[in-house]
Amino acid sequence: MELYLDTANLEEIREIAAWGVLSGVTTNPTLVAKEYAGRGAKLTEEVLFAHLRAICEVAKGPVSAEVTALEAGAMVEEGLRLAAIHPHIVVKLPTTEEGLKACKRLSTQGVKVNMTLIFSANQALLAARAGAAYVSPFLGRVDDISWDGGELLREIVELIQVQNLPVKVIAASIRHPRHVTEAALLGADIATMPYTVFKQLLKHPLTDIGLRRFMEDWEKVKP
Repeated sequence: MELYLDTANLEEIREIAAWGVLSGVTTNPTLVAKEYAGRGAKLTEEVLFAHLRAICEVAKGPVSAEVTALEAGAMVEEGLRLAAIHPHIVVKLPTTEEGLKACKRLSTQGVKVNMTLIFSANQALLAARAGAAYVSPFLGRVDDISWDGGELLREIVELIQVQNLPVKVIAASIRHPRHVTEAALLGADIATMPYTVFKQLLKHPLTDIGLRRFMEDWEKVKP
């Protein structure tokens, strides 16, 4: 399973990329707006595109950039502009009727699409049939309404395998390291997570204790 960072923060991307384990990045309007909040300047399309281009150069893998339009024609126009930024850009669309229309039109033009905000296996099936390259079920948000995000992911992975659909599953809305383990065991192709969760994947108290003991023992005998 590939590991993606869900962020628009360049410093976070640089840090995790340096570990040698980062395969890509996902972003959305909320994450991008967070990076420019409080700067006192309007986020123009030129500034946004420059920021996305910088993310692509650092990530060196697929970067999902989400449209803000809600109508299919406008989604397609915005998606084509986004795709022209860098070869790594994947256009991210909401799983709505208009989103499906835009997905079909963009995919037939060779643009890779990530259909997001998926909360059912049927939505994933529709997205795949519309030509999506990726589908993104939201595990954490499903858990929030007292259902089972893992069960949703299991259904989607099984459906895609049974139907032999040419689409990758991105486990999204990851809230904690256990979600990552669960996604890997259930066969997700990708897990995308916030910076804090990525850091938590590496941490374990026994690792810290063991390293400290090794170093203490070495201090006693080193030349």
